[in-house]
Amino acid sequence: MDSLTNAAARALAAGDALGALKRIALRDDAPALALRGIAMAQLGEHARARELLRRAARGFGPHEALARARCVVAQAEVALAMRDFGGGSRVLLAAAATLEAHADRANATQARLIAARRLVLLGRLADAGTALAQIDARGLPPALAAVAELAAAELALRALCVDATPAALARAQVALARAHDAAARARVPALQAEVAEACAALDRPAARRRVAGLEQLLRLDEVAAVLDADALVVDACRRSLRAGAARQSLARRPLLFALAQALAEGWPGDVDRNALIASAFRMQRPDETHRARLRVEIGRLRALLAPLARIDATARGFALRPHDPTRDVVVLVPPIDGETASLLALLADGAAWSTSALAVALGASQRTVQRALVELEAAGRVRAIGRARAQRWLAPPLAGFTTILLLPAALPPA
Repeated sequence: MDSLTNAAARALAAGDALGALKRIALRDDAPALALRGIAMAQLGEHARARELLRRAARGFGPHEALARARCVVAQAEVALAMRDFGGGSRVLLAAAATLEAHADRANATQARLIAARRLVLLGRLADAGTALAQIDARGLPPALAAVAELAAAELALRALCVDATPAALARAQVALARAHDAAARARVPALQAEVAEACAALDRPAARRRVAGLEQLLRLDEVAAVLDADALVVDACRRSLRAGAARQSLARRPLLFALAQALAEGWPGDVDRNALIASAFRMQRPDETHRARLRVEIGRLRALLAPLARIDATARGFALRPHDPTRDVVVLVPPIDGETASLLALLADGAAWSTSALAVALGASQRTVQRALVELEAAGRVRAIGRARAQRWLAPPLAGFTTILLLPAALPPA
């Protein structure tokens, strides 16, 4: 590279995107295009950055595999910032292998970290854990080491979606402490801000506890304490029930979980049959066919909950009874209600999401997501920018509580 390109590269490394552009803004050779793309990404102009990086990758010759691989990694980082999950990880991991073959360990590690963070965003936590376990952060530059620790902390926090036990919370706290120390050593303000925001999530309300008609906001440590206590917990954040060591997931049985939650909220009394039909079947004027269906579904629920509790029929409905009569029944619900809670939690990260990316992250159809976004836009809770394929969706942060328990994760096996 010539002196101007070298100076622009040093400016970018120092975070001076404007200084870099002053040196190479009018140049169209491949190295300058790549640096311009990185500068535009640092300034938040992601669409322009991606186009410049694509042009740079095409501009490098057949014998410049290292430069092309670096462009692939930069494009993947821009795609992650744009929440674009259209491409797979195969090209990115191939670029990482090329970088490792050319002894560029830092950029190879960056490529693997991008792939892992993408998996975390998609809720594929087991795959993300496997990917991060293969990354050795020892000897990395401080900023890259901080990104690695932040990725581990993100994974630990998202793992609380699945298991918010005291042990899991302790792992998240250790990961956040390591990320905080690494970001302090790196002295990169953006990284320090990301870590600070992640740490703050531990101190905000994460769920609500309902017991015998009373409701209380809980932090993550209090959620973990509830799950560790000797109570029958009906967990609406993960659609599961637990009592001591016994657990039963109803994540793939939403109707049965709706019945279980309604019975738990009516504890220690019983719940009227019409109320159960209204909560589970969304029917306000039930007839005999709905009552017959209720009996069938209660039978299915009774069989699944047999290790944890029994369901007794009463004169007016049904009642949930823990096997241990001294055991309380506690209902944990998300901090906000509604079927769009996970959608709002994803949008609350401040990034502009496409409809297709939201559908991939939620494991839903794009049409379902589009309908939900239209309803939320009409209520003033989200807004769209751009048009057609360039359209993206934004939402204000969900202030006052953490969204960790609202974020989607891969469902457990049926």
